[in-house]
Amino acid sequence: MNTNGTLMRRLPLFLLLLIPLFAVTACNMNDGTEPDTSPDGISSATEKRYQELEIREYEGVRLDPSIGPRDNSISGIQQVNVENYQLQITGLVEKPIVYTYEDVLALPAAERLITLYCVEGWDATVLWEGARISELLEPAEILPEAVTVIFHCVDDYSTSMPLGTILERDMLLAYNANGIKLPAALGYPFIVVAEDKLGYKWARWVDEIELSDDPDYLGYWERRGYDNDPDLREAETTP
Repeated sequence: MNTNGTLMRRLPLFLLLLIPLFAVTACNMNDGTEPDTSPDGISSATEKRYQELEIREYEGVRLDPSIGPRDNSISGIQQVNVENYQLQITGLVEKPIVYTYEDVLALPAAERLITLYCVEGWDATVLWEGARISELLEPAEILPEAVTVIFHCVDDYSTSMPLGTILERDMLLAYNANGIKLPAALGYPFIVVAEDKLGYKWARWVDEIELSDDPDYLGYWERRGYDNDPDLREAETTP
């Protein structure tokens, strides 16, 4: 998810270790805008963020609104017309591919309950549905020297992750959230569901997936001092 506001210095290790705890605490305080006003802890501000027909519970887990407490994109919410939209697979591949929105929806769908942790201190547990990134990449025939996947977005945002991490965690490119079509504020038509990564790795409005041999590629916020590999799974196990 793209992050706005004051530029941050590189996060020190001790702060990165505290982010999951801080994010959960902030979530329990709802949006930070008002106290709980209902028995289940949902504030009226949170209630207003649920979209029509958005499901609120899945297998006994309460789902958070798919739209966060504020817009933190770098250039405002993008309005993408899928009639002329293209998702390009480029870079170190044998066969560059162009997908339409409908092409991606035609692939086998996967559904995951995953929490997004924003570096701003809030989190959201959402039921995501989308295509496996591995299935998008496979027909392009990735070249052996490719080690990094770079996500480019319609607002000129970019971020990257190791190819091995994406394949190992079977990450999704989501088009639905909590049972509804991905809202524009969340990245319609597609958002990268970067499980166990901080929110700025959750690229929204993706229109190009580039395979690269540069393990040190820095995206928009990474060039401004953010950690290039904010892995919450590793942070939780670091002594």
